[in-house]
Amino acid sequence: MTENEKNQIFEKYNDRTHVYGRIACSIALILLLGAPFLMGAYLGVMPDLGILLKGFLAVGLVYLVSCIAEYLIYTPMLGAGGSYLAFITGNLINMKIPCAVSSRDIVGAKTGTPENEIVSTLSIATSSLVTILVLFAGVMLLIPLQPILQSPVLQPAFDNVVPALFGALAFKYFRGNMKIAALPLLIMSALFIAVPTLTGSTSFMIIPSGAISIGVAYLLFRKSDKK
Repeated sequence: MTENEKNQIFEKYNDRTHVYGRIACSIALILLLGAPFLMGAYLGVMPDLGILLKGFLAVGLVYLVSCIAEYLIYTPMLGAGGSYLAFITGNLINMKIPCAVSSRDIVGAKTGTPENEIVSTLSIATSSLVTILVLFAGVMLLIPLQPILQSPVLQPAFDNVVPALFGALAFKYFRGNMKIAALPLLIMSALFIAVPTLTGSTSFMIIPSGAISIGVAYLLFRKSDKK
């Protein structure tokens, strides 16, 4: 099979992925918005739509920048199929992105290639299925495991799962690009230590930290280009 034939097959795959992805996103959006309105109408407890809209806009405006940033950053990493699955099932930062990045590194796929698209889609689909199974088991075992989950001895471990996960993933990239990673890492660490409340706005902080990394990379490129 020639390279041109492979590209044509991949384009057809991507086109079909977009069709199914848009249908799935539309269904998910209708279900998410329709379920509370349907329950409210059935129980006769519909909220005031004017107040609801004001509350929604207040929250929506806060997360608008974050949503745009996540879309622009994560979509090239995950590809079409992976992006549709990840944004529908959620939990991107804690679960889907680490899973996709780890799978991509294991097989040696590069961002923007057909291999990366396939690997990301399969890894995120597997992650979603595993998450559903784990949640099902967790719900069934919630009462028997409650003494363990509420144990004060284990509480510090539960509080640091996400930092430990991302620290392990980030170290690999920091080690290979220390000149680029050092400055944004120091600035963001100092900023989060000085203003602890920023930990609740991690998605927003991706933008300035990414801008710093791009600026450092550009300066290093210019420096090496002059030499």
